[in-house]
Amino acid sequence: MFRFIRSIVLALALAPLAAFAAEVDINTATVEQLEQVKGIGPVKANAIVQYRSENGAFASLDELVKVPGIGEKSLAQFREQLSVSPPAQSAAK
Repeated sequence: MFRFIRSIVLALALAPLAAFAAEVDINTATVEQLEQVKGIGPVKANAIVQYRSENGAFASLDELVKVPGIGEKSLAQFREQLSVSPPAQSAAK
C-alpha cells in the first residue's frame, strides 16, 4: 500500500514537469529553446534560426529538411517534440 501511495505522490509531483516537455514552436523558438529538444544541438539550432530569419516562417515541420544539416532521418528523430505556428498574416493585402 505504501508503494502505491508513494507512486501516486510521485506522479502528482512530476505532473507539472510534463508542461515543460511541451512542443517547441520552430517559428518562435530561440536557439536556446531549440537546443532543449533531444536531437537538436547548437549547430542545428543556429541553422534553424538562421534559415528562418533569411527565408521567413516555416509553413510546416517538413520544411526543416531545407535547413542545412537536417535530413529526413533527423527530422523523424525530433518531429514529435516540435510544432509550427502559422506564419503571421500580412496586414496589407
